[in-house]
Amino acid sequence: MAGAIASRMSFSSLKRKQPKTFTVRIITMDAEMEFSCEVKWKGKDLFDLVCRTLGLRETWFFGLQYTIKDTVAWLKMDKKVLDHDVPTEEPVTFHFLAKFYPENAEEELVQEITQHLFFLQVKKQILDEKIYCPPEASVLLASYAVQAKYGDYDPTVHQRGFLAQEELLPKRVINLYQMTPEMWEERITAWYAEHRGRARDEAEMEYLKIAQDLEMYGVNYFAIRNKKGTELLLGVDALGLHIYDPENRLTPKISFPWNEIRNISYSDKEFTIKPLDKKIDVFKFNSSKLRVNKLILQLCIGNHDLFMRRRKADSLEVQQMKAQAREEKARKQMERQRLAREKQMREEAERTRDELERRLLQLKEEATMANEALMRSEETADLLAEKAQITEEEAKLLAQKAAEAEQEMQRIKATAIRTEEEKRLMEQKVLEAEMLALKMAEESERRAKEADQLKQDLQEARESERRAKQKLLEITSKSSYMPMNSGMTALPADLPSFNLISESLSFDFKDTDMKRLSMEIEKEKVEYMEKSKHLQEQLNELKTEIEALKLKERETALDILHNENADRGNSKHNTIKKVPSPRQKTYLHLRLQSRLFQGTLCVVMGSPSVMLTCA
Repeated sequence: MAGAIASRMSFSSLKRKQPKTFTVRIITMDAEMEFSCEVKWKGKDLFDLVCRTLGLRETWFFGLQYTIKDTVAWLKMDKKVLDHDVPTEEPVTFHFLAKFYPENAEEELVQEITQHLFFLQVKKQILDEKIYCPPEASVLLASYAVQAKYGDYDPTVHQRGFLAQEELLPKRVINLYQMTPEMWEERITAWYAEHRGRARDEAEMEYLKIAQDLEMYGVNYFAIRNKKGTELLLGVDALGLHIYDPENRLTPKISFPWNEIRNISYSDKEFTIKPLDKKIDVFKFNSSKLRVNKLILQLCIGNHDLFMRRRKADSLEVQQMKAQAREEKARKQMERQRLAREKQMREEAERTRDELERRLLQLKEEATMANEALMRSEETADLLAEKAQITEEEAKLLAQKAAEAEQEMQRIKATAIRTEEEKRLMEQKVLEAEMLALKMAEESERRAKEADQLKQDLQEARESERRAKQKLLEITSKSSYMPMNSGMTALPADLPSFNLISESLSFDFKDTDMKRLSMEIEKEKVEYMEKSKHLQEQLNELKTEIEALKLKERETALDILHNENADRGNSKHNTIKKVPSPRQKTYLHLRLQSRLFQGTLCVVMGSPSVMLTCA
């Protein structure tokens, strides 16, 4: 009995000690996870658990985001999870997203998982049109996204239509041009084929290096009002604070770099920015909600801390991560080289095998042909032997006939001697017959002439008779009748004949010189440089190619603003430099390095949105 009571007491004590938990769902850019959290956990406990699960060490870029009353909020590290204004129903959902963006992705993003998460988030923002991207740059980014997903281009595998189900371009770009999905796929595939040899992490990094120079990359926008009540937009990013016109999110009206800001504070809904130079007026504005002011302050503090951190020596943790990343990169590079060599050796072995198989097949065919030729030769030999026998028999017959012919010839010669005299008599008779025929011909000709003369005399006699009768008739008619006037209508003599002469006009258009000149001009044309080395020309070519298909009436306000900036030669970075700053002398000791692979890219249409420079 006492043992039963003791066991019940120990069970009840364990039950009291068991902590209360709740379920949390974490949504990343490519996965969903669920965790069981203790009620007493703070935001940092949950955040560290997620980072450990993902294997992420560059935690300072990320945060856990949730939505409350149509407003975005971030989980505070020093506050209990359930003390936030999160929904009460389970599972409590948070989105694991990048909260702060690097100035230079290639230098600051060390881990491959960090690069991958940034790539997925920036890609989604571009496709959702939260980041404006020009059409030609969208095609280039899409080609890198395809390289990251499918690897090297293989025409036997990646046939027409393999991108039909992929979302690669913003709907704004697709609607802006009269182009079919097949036409877009053709242009994306053309650039995709040039990225051969790039691993997934390399393709994703090239994507980020291009995207980080878009004007709206990494900027958080908030609706504000200044002291006069004018509606404006506040942009917070890795470089500082920027004030925008609500209709133009590309070009700021004024900028406050982080190194020129002394203090940022808010009181209720009023927000205050104090420049470092005390001679410059304090900038104040109002936001719609207190919660928005808190979010702005969080982003300002985090971006400013990272801004200052970048300008200091790396911490031991970062140095260790970079060293490990370099070693890992070198290891992967060696692994890729080894795989490339093995692939090359395998391809060479396959080519050798195919060549040997082809040679073997060729030898088999040659052997078959030789066997057939041998059989034909044997058949031919048999036929020749039979033919030789027939020829021999024919030769015997011919010899017999030759002997008979010789006998006949002797007989004819004897006969010819007897008939020689007869031949002379026949020739004499023939000569006499020819002389007689000649005389008869002469007599016939003479008689013909006489007949002609008689015909002529007869005709003259008849004509004389006709005239005499006519004369007699005239004499008799004068005595019997009165003279009568008879009008005879004489027919015209000879009608004129008209000969229509059609003259063919020929124009000898001599264009030999022109053709020769045209050929010389064609020979002097310079081919376009290689696409991989001159990406700018490719983008210009793509813009020119698709410009004719552009639908002007579908251009958005951002498209028009982007084109105006391009006409003025503005870019993301020189725009910030041109914007009036409270303190120009100390403005921006920033290392804005815009890199792109193997060259310089200024996005077609002259947009300042993408200016990439690779050293």
